[in-house]
Amino acid sequence: MNLAVRCQNVVKVYDTGGQKVTALNGINLDIIAGQLMMLVGPSGCGKTTLISVIAGILDQDEGLCELFGENLLAMRSKDKLNFRAKNIGFVFQAFNLLPSLNAAENVSIPLIINGMKRAEAERKAITLLEQVGLGARWKSLPSQLSGGQQQRVAIARALVHNPRLVVCDEPTSALDHETGRNVMKLLKDVALHKDRTLVIVTHDARIFDFADRIAEMDDGHIVEVKGYAR
Repeated sequence: MNLAVRCQNVVKVYDTGGQKVTALNGINLDIIAGQLMMLVGPSGCGKTTLISVIAGILDQDEGLCELFGENLLAMRSKDKLNFRAKNIGFVFQAFNLLPSLNAAENVSIPLIINGMKRAEAERKAITLLEQVGLGARWKSLPSQLSGGQQQRVAIARALVHNPRLVVCDEPTSALDHETGRNVMKLLKDVALHKDRTLVIVTHDARIFDFADRIAEMDDGHIVEVKGYAR
């Protein structure tokens, strides 16, 4: 079994004005490469904190978290940034598209960060926009796109640099049922393959059937991990 993520006894504590809040309380979780893992549970249970630790945005206070065999906590800041830029793609709940940039320019950002020339980056961005059904809209600003179209641009941006891990935070919460399922089908069809892993934080029970495995969280713990019964 090839693991994308291995968490062992991961603890994360926030200090909020002198009061300590344990967001992650001894997390043990393996995420298999090439699968779609969903993290589910009530608000405040630690889901977003966990994906932030997995992606190297936050450092855990205790325990081990390895991404493709690498311990991000042991890396120097510059090495961690480079590793994340090459290996991780993000799909945010609020899309986080830059309003002054058109779709192709938004999608090309990770490539430019990784050193690619702008013209080549935009060509690759347009090619990926075609794959997600927006080839004709590559010149459109975010304000000229529907919510579902903006989410497709955000997905293209997350995939354009061919990351090994794609992390999605509530990718369907702002979308209606049909659009949300279309976005999940797109993620499954375009983003997921044997060399790429998806981790999705969601409250949306309507999309649970897209998961290979579901990790249920509560109060900073993993309560249960199960394969979804289709």
